Amino acid sequence: MIDDVVKILKEADQPKSDFVKLMDSFKDPYPVLIACILSLRTNDKTTYPAALRMLELAKTPHDMKGVKVEDLAKAIYPVGFYENKAKQIIELSRQIDEELDGKVPDEIEELVKFKGVGRKTANLVLSLGFNKPAICVDVHVHRIFNRLGYIKTKNPEETEFALREKLPQKYWIDINTLLVTHGQNVCKPINPKCAQCPIEKYCKKIGVRG
Repeated sequence: MIDDVVKILKEADQPKSDFVKLMDSFKDPYPVLIACILSLRTNDKTTYPAALRMLELAKTPHDMKGVKVEDLAKAIYPVGFYENKAKQIIELSRQIDEELDGKVPDEIEELVKFKGVGRKTANLVLSLGFNKPAICVDVHVHRIFNRLGYIKTKNPEETEFALREKLPQKYWIDINTLLVTHGQNVCKPINPKCAQCPIEKYCKKIGVRG
């Protein structure tokens, strides 16, 4: 079942959000990391231009640590908690530059030591920044896999560990982009477009009303 679902979603003509395209374009773990921090509690339409403005100020930990907090805060406004995020990004950049020889860690256990970095962000850094098998579980991944009936979990962290046990590793890197795109366009939290869904026949519609 999962092989068919992934194949269909890869072939589906669903538009990616600008922020998803931005994240997919990164080949360096550092911009993935700081753009992820911006995205927390902020919608894609706000995060995308804010990330571009941020990267105009600096693109490396060494350069970013020298940016003034007020200048970064102004650049990333109006993302949620923009002043706190500016301080967090500059301090994180200092740690990477001065304590880690300018290199972003490539292990989840090390990434989550940074203030404000959780497993979702750490997994995305590993998958998009390092091309290492990792499952980034956000609200879309959690919701859709539970709706499909593929797993039964209560929160994103449970979903990550359930998928680590069940989802073939060859799909780990791609699954976040595929399901975020599908979730934004079709399998929405409220009033999902089931009639337009290319994987409807595989879906048990757990929790879907109507």
